[in-house]
Amino acid sequence: MPVVFRSGGLRYYFFSNEGRPREAPHIHVKGGGRDAKIWLAPDIAIADSYGFNSAELSRILRVVAQRRDLILRAWHDHFGNGRPL
Repeated sequence: MPVVFRSGGLRYYFFSNEGRPREAPHIHVKGGGRDAKIWLAPDIAIADSYGFNSAELSRILRVVAQRRDLILRAWHDHFGNGRPL
């Protein structure tokens, strides 16, 4: 489970096995017993969320938008296709 970064007490990561066929690029966010899954493309969007309130989700979406390039690089480096969206 590669952790891409931590911010605001939350861990931003993805699973090494992201399905077959592999799902589109996304990031999982976890902290304090809460978790969310955020799509990175074509637009940044919430896929699932458990326990986060709307203000927390807004903050998470801002962080993901600010670090989208970093997350996509980590995704493509880990899964080996080397091509950003």
